[in-house]
Amino acid sequence: MRDKPNRTNLMRVLYAMIFLTVCFSANAQEQRSSKTGALFTNPLFAGDYPDPSILRDGNDYYAVHSSFEYYPGLLIWHSTDLINWKPVVNALKTYVGSVWAPELTKYDGKYYIYFPADNKNYVITADNIEGPWTEPVLIDISMIDPGHVVDEEGNRYLYFSSGSYVPLTRDGLSVAGEPVHSYDGWEIPREWSIECFCMEGPKLFKRGEYYYLTVAEGGTAGPATGHMVISARTKSPLGPWENSPFNPILRATSNKDKWWSVGHGTVFDDTEGNWFMIFHGYENGFYNMGRQTMLVPVEWTKDGWYKIPDNIEIDQPMKLPGEANVSRRPDQLSDDFDGPELNPRWKFFGGFDANRFELENNSITIKGKGHAIADCSPMLCIPADHAYTAEVEMEIKDDAIGGLVLFYNRQASSGILADSKNILANLRGWQFATEPNAINRHVFLRLKSVDNTVDMFYSLDGAAWTKIENSFETMGYNHNVLSGFLSLRIGLCSIGDGEVTFKNFKYHSLSQK
Repeated sequence: MRDKPNRTNLMRVLYAMIFLTVCFSANAQEQRSSKTGALFTNPLFAGDYPDPSILRDGNDYYAVHSSFEYYPGLLIWHSTDLINWKPVVNALKTYVGSVWAPELTKYDGKYYIYFPADNKNYVITADNIEGPWTEPVLIDISMIDPGHVVDEEGNRYLYFSSGSYVPLTRDGLSVAGEPVHSYDGWEIPREWSIECFCMEGPKLFKRGEYYYLTVAEGGTAGPATGHMVISARTKSPLGPWENSPFNPILRATSNKDKWWSVGHGTVFDDTEGNWFMIFHGYENGFYNMGRQTMLVPVEWTKDGWYKIPDNIEIDQPMKLPGEANVSRRPDQLSDDFDGPELNPRWKFFGGFDANRFELENNSITIKGKGHAIADCSPMLCIPADHAYTAEVEMEIKDDAIGGLVLFYNRQASSGILADSKNILANLRGWQFATEPNAINRHVFLRLKSVDNTVDMFYSLDGAAWTKIENSFETMGYNHNVLSGFLSLRIGLCSIGDGEVTFKNFKYHSLSQK
């Protein structure tokens, strides 16, 4: 009987060893998982972030997008893990027109952004990514979508959507020769539903002995299946180019897909040798949000072509290589206007005038302009959700009209406004007093947007809210209906003679994307 406790103790020790082994194995597996990848779901930038250009600068990543008529423009974003991004600076303040498809690059210690605007090309430069950035320098070339590449001898070139390139001077501020046509693109099967051939967005990089060219074809909008990513390679940055056997690298195959018109890809690597592609696409059912930026890993074949891994679907959670932090803390749009500078996410439509507004006492006062939403140059920000509320406190001075609206362009907007005493509804330009004699120059306004239906509210104290009888629907506020490649944005309006003071702008998500 004396050996029974010994066997019991032995069994206890054995169970403890098994338990510790299991725990150690699970912990080791968890550590391996955290080092080999992180679960991520697109989009990377929710909302209107089209034509992404990305630069890896050591361990830092910087991104910039088309900024069109929204000024100050060319907002640069920063990340250290590819997933979480913070705004850095608006690089362009001087109005030069509608800014398309920029190219952010670094050469000889200096940062460059090349971009087209109104059928011209410009470049701005900075010694520090945070600025100051120079005034735009005009480049004497009329093609669009510049893509920068450097050869082994340090010679610089810009490719354009036509498949042509021009040599640049070493300082990158002017052309050094005539355009040369180099690439004809990839032939799209005639039976596919596309908007047009429309080759655009050339992006170039070198890996091993090859230079790789990534372009978009099929039209930026139109049918869901039109836009696509095409790849080619060469041993000289000047061509001739060989098309990839995996073309199209990426394309929507049906209008039932979640992401439509996917394209405008840029391929890049991280410091660990992992490769990715950043690109844009429209979301099915939320076309009015504009083109959203997405991310996908890419892999290399033995014969030197890149492709998207077979087990990856861009609309499903995916394991990314590296040690990216996928906490993705919400990028809060709420703003108490505590200054001294305007939050870089705010843009004025049609140009930027620093003398038009003043930040003080946790408020922004904007001088009135124009006679309606269309010509008041509203101050705009990008909603990131399918369902949300946006609200703001307003004080009306003199004969101004203030408003909280959803704005696509000068021809398409709707929202709730107020003059000195009346609550006004604006439905696609039809503006009228919906609550007469309801206020005395001070009011809180709210929009509630849920799956493209928008209700409007006002309050005298910011606590008790009254819904007005008028609502509107926003699904048609998109490029395929209105053109312009824009999106529906939240806008603060100051219209007419006088000024409007805005306080306590609050944005609250009501849904998870």
